[in-house]
Amino acid sequence: MENPSLASTLGRALWTLLLATLSSTTGQPFGGESVCTARPLAKYSITFTGKWSQTAFPKQYPLFRPPAQWSSLLGAAHSSDYSMWRKNEYVSNGLRDFAERGEAWALMREIEAAGEKLQSVHGVFSAPAVPSGTGQTSTELEVHSRHSLVSFVVRIVPSPDWFVGIDSLDLCEGGRWKEQVAVDLYPHDAGTDSGFTFSSPNFATIPQDTVTEITSSSPSHPANSFYYPRLKSLPPIARVTLVRLRQGPRTFIPPAPGLASRDNEIVDSLSGPETPLDCEVSLWSSWGLCTGPCGKLGAKTRTRYVRVQPANNGTPCPELEEEAECVPDNCV
Repeated sequence: MENPSLASTLGRALWTLLLATLSSTTGQPFGGESVCTARPLAKYSITFTGKWSQTAFPKQYPLFRPPAQWSSLLGAAHSSDYSMWRKNEYVSNGLRDFAERGEAWALMREIEAAGEKLQSVHGVFSAPAVPSGTGQTSTELEVHSRHSLVSFVVRIVPSPDWFVGIDSLDLCEGGRWKEQVAVDLYPHDAGTDSGFTFSSPNFATIPQDTVTEITSSSPSHPANSFYYPRLKSLPPIARVTLVRLRQGPRTFIPPAPGLASRDNEIVDSLSGPETPLDCEVSLWSSWGLCTGPCGKLGAKTRTRYVRVQPANNGTPCPELEEEAECVPDNCV
């Protein structure tokens, strides 16, 4: 007959082991995600630098009403339970408002709600808008070992619903915080407006589409402001640099390489690639009347006009007028 005290002791031991196992897995990432074991808190400076110049992006470059510029930067430090935006997924109503009109209130409420309900957001950060395509803005943020991911968005102004940003960048690497991270940024389409150009009027996408990256060949339409069929890929339109700040009074923040200005100043010294822009012309007009003397061949002409002037050693424009022989309709 089995000893009751021994069975009871074994049962308590198994129950203690089960509780210990469950408690060790509570709050840990799923799906093989890495666990951050670094010191609980870390602070970073984040510097956003626009590289949207007329030299790098000459096609339909906005010069006025409004000129090329960037909205304010809005981001969050969070866990894997929260997603601000993700490629090939639908944006929230808040991000739609931000991408289309630069309105941040709905997106901020969504971030705050996720933090209160799921405890998935550690903090929100923002930086001032940039009044030029090649400007720079910066701020500071704080991450936690359980909230080591950083996401943010910046709207491209003017545009239908285009933005740049980062989705869930992990600043923790096992047992340590990364000292510095730099990421090139490329334009994305929020999937809520079907405009092709920077200044397109509002034209809602119905049904709503997912977030897609805009490339030199996609959308594959000559009217697209980022359509450069000669390029394999677009040059980066912006860049973000995060630098870890050491705890202590009067912490020195090293500037990003090659950048001298801070806050939301315009950077005039940025050197970027020269993207060739080929000449684009209209279709030929109809042939004009055939004129000439009776008994001889006459001439008729047709014309076309320049739609896009070439830039940065792009293909020059062809002839805009063509003449052909013909038999006069009404000779003189």
